[in-house]
Amino acid sequence: MSFTVSRNTKINALLLLVVAALAVLPLALGLGDHKEEPFTGADAEAETAITELQPDYEPWFSPLYEPPSGEIESALFALQAALGAGVLAYYFGVRRGRRQGEARALANASETAVAAETAAGSGSAAVGDKDA
Repeated sequence: MSFTVSRNTKINALLLLVVAALAVLPLALGLGDHKEEPFTGADAEAETAITELQPDYEPWFSPLYEPPSGEIESALFALQAALGAGVLAYYFGVRRGRRQGEARALANASETAVAAETAAGSGSAAVGDKDA
């Protein structure tokens, strides 16, 4: 039994490997060991940098909603990311479905045209035989 792997399967496997490496390598290499909270978000990093550079800086505005804990903030961020991924997946799914539908419609149209030509060709030959 021979098992062949398509080009798309190879690309998907490579992309999955790259994503896994991006998730595991920072932890394995200890890239955040020198920090108290090694993998905080960009907002926290920016706030720390601004406070160091300009201690008397005051923000222009405050957030509309301040979650009561970091866990709730993380959950809301995960929910936002999941909704965004869902919207993107829906868009790409609809796009692919339309493309497949168009391909099927073209294939059916060409099959219908070939069948019509074949029927017309055999019908005229039959008529021609009667005249002969």
